[in-house]
Amino acid sequence: MNKLTNWEDLRKELFTPEEIAESDLRVAIIGELIRIRQEQGITQKQLEELSGVRQPVIARLEKGLTNPQIDTLIKLLVPLGKTLAIVPLDNK
Repeated sequence: MNKLTNWEDLRKELFTPEEIAESDLRVAIIGELIRIRQEQGITQKQLEELSGVRQPVIARLEKGLTNPQIDTLIKLLVPLGKTLAIVPLDNK
């Protein structure tokens, strides 16, 4: 067995490229949602009031404990003045 020296090597050993891309995209979406919410000075509780999505659901989503559903993301993004878009991947 090869000695894996860092997380990237281990990640490539354990997951397919598709699984890695999916995980990276999920992390990017959640990270952007958190950034936008914080940038606008909105708490999770305030976002609950604006979106109708319960604060515990927002907290679990932001912690990465649940996979975000598209309808939930839209409910959260609209009061923040944002939407989802399909754009080409930035292949590095």
